[in-house]
Amino acid sequence: PAAATPTPAPERPAPVAGAAATTGGADAPTDPATVPALTRTDVDAWLDGFLPAALDRTDIPGATVAVVHDGEVVTTRGYGWADTGTESGEAVPVDPDRTLFRPGSVSKLVTATAVLQLVQAGDVDLDTDVSAYVDIDVPRAFDDPITLRHLLTHTAGFEERIRGLIGAEGTPVDLRAALATDPPEQVYRPGTVPAYSNYGNALAGYVVERVSGEPFEQYVQEHVLDPAGMTTATFEQPVPDDLRGHLALGYGTASGPSTGFEVVGVPPAGALSASAADMARFMLALLGEPATGEQVLDADTLALMQAPALDEDDLGTLAGGPRMGLGFFQEDRNGHRVVGHGGDTNAFHSHLQLYPDEGTGVFVSVNGSGAGALDSLELREQLMQGFADRYFPPTDAAGTSGSIPVDADTARAHAAALAGAYTDSRAMRSTFLHATELLAVTHVTAQDDGRVLVAPGPLTNRPVLYEEVAPWVWREVGGQRTIAARAEDGRVTAIGYDSAFTLLPAGAATGVALPALGAALAVLLVGALAGPIAALVRRVRHRAPRDVAGRPARVLTRVAAASAVLAVAGWAVAITTIMGLVDLPEGGLRVLQVLQGVGILGLVPATVRVVGDVRRRAGGWRVAGGVLVLLALGVVAWFAVTYRLVAPSLSY
Repeated sequence: PAAATPTPAPERPAPVAGAAATTGGADAPTDPATVPALTRTDVDAWLDGFLPAALDRTDIPGATVAVVHDGEVVTTRGYGWADTGTESGEAVPVDPDRTLFRPGSVSKLVTATAVLQLVQAGDVDLDTDVSAYVDIDVPRAFDDPITLRHLLTHTAGFEERIRGLIGAEGTPVDLRAALATDPPEQVYRPGTVPAYSNYGNALAGYVVERVSGEPFEQYVQEHVLDPAGMTTATFEQPVPDDLRGHLALGYGTASGPSTGFEVVGVPPAGALSASAADMARFMLALLGEPATGEQVLDADTLALMQAPALDEDDLGTLAGGPRMGLGFFQEDRNGHRVVGHGGDTNAFHSHLQLYPDEGTGVFVSVNGSGAGALDSLELREQLMQGFADRYFPPTDAAGTSGSIPVDADTARAHAAALAGAYTDSRAMRSTFLHATELLAVTHVTAQDDGRVLVAPGPLTNRPVLYEEVAPWVWREVGGQRTIAARAEDGRVTAIGYDSAFTLLPAGAATGVALPALGAALAVLLVGALAGPIAALVRRVRHRAPRDVAGRPARVLTRVAAASAVLAVAGWAVAITTIMGLVDLPEGGLRVLQVLQGVGILGLVPATVRVVGDVRRRAGGWRVAGGVLVLLALGVVAWFAVTYRLVAPSLSY
């Protein structure tokens, strides 16, 4: 069928009653006779009832959607604005046939397809060490091989790196240099801990480049995009001149300015630009029914790509939860097998899902983040779950057929073992961004009835209650998300909450580090200001100055206290900026390290001050104040060393 014409959202549409789908999904089985037919007429009406109001509610400028089924494009739809006209003065609506969105990490499915083409041809092997295929040193901390299977399942063990991930328009792109320069450390044994890695996927893309002898962008254009019929899709950055006029602009909110073209520093991980029509053809190709008639992968390889790629031998009991295929996330809904991939840049937020057994696919992308922190995520989840509830409702009462009953005593014992604090495996443990994990601690609490409360729940900002449905596997009460735990000798060592994301037990200091740092900074701030304020008061009141004994130590201690406070404040600003995918110059970070170093060196005069005050019997209050400042400097020094703020390397 022909693509639908763009459907701009009204300037301020009235909310549509019942438009937003619930994330929990349907709970009861549905009579098949009542399920609407998956036709263009019905899908268009359903989308029109949901997306315009959702865009207006979230202050997201535009969206594009594609739905395929049974070898055909059911519909492609455009909503809202590709360009709000804020800068140009002329608003441009989203056209699903022509407007190019940036699907972000959905690009990884193209990369996985390219890798599997080489596997299919016998040019590479999934279980051979990738060092056999590339000319760069792959970071290692273990003797185990790092394979393409590990790279495509995010289990190569790499920590996260974000420097250079997103650059401004005009930023040069060199895949080899990006991979070879300042690579992440390997922090987990390969094949054991799912930890999402842009670096790992980009390394798989570099294997494609090296083995094929073609630049990555050229290879995927000629062997994946063009054969699939994706006539306006490209990995080129900037996009070719004939496509530039079709690019949607990215925004924070519809009422704000555009963000400019985002250059992805490791193209295989997220550089695709494509229209909804392109993505419809890509989904058909991945379902084995290409619009062009030219298969990008044979049926056996497609099945391999979409099946779980790691088993219990690799993951232990984590294999009872969602697992990665070769590029695909396992995203089952309502008891139906679903595979997919999400994608986010700073401005664009996308999701692609396939129902392989039903021959169906749905893709959505928006060109704004929205007014709320989770707006774009929740909009996509509501659309995907709403689609599932409407066209693929539950096949059994709870969508948990095949579950193994767990008795009450076992459930309570497992819940008690699961209880604790956890941090995410996707972390930057060797860099100064290690401190960010303190802001994302997940707490699991055992309930008296054997259920567990996870706060915040995975992929949400609210607590979520889970019940055990199989040994070491829990399902969201009233929902569909599952988590699985790996236990060794009754001790939980990992919780898998998504195919490529894992929670790991938090360090002993995780719960006290930030409160201790806050208290220490308060003491240092008071200590740094108290002396000058007291001197000013004495001068105003014409009182004699304090004795000069110990003055050098006091002055140096105040300087150190002020330096430590400034350093931590500076790090807070720097880390916040960097986590927004904005790179900072190394010189500024070195200045923060110098300030931090002055604070650490301040332990010497602070100690001299306390010892001197004790010897001079300077008074209990003065000694107590000096001890507090000394302890505070010690806490800040401990924090700086533990969380890598003074590490020689400024990698991130």
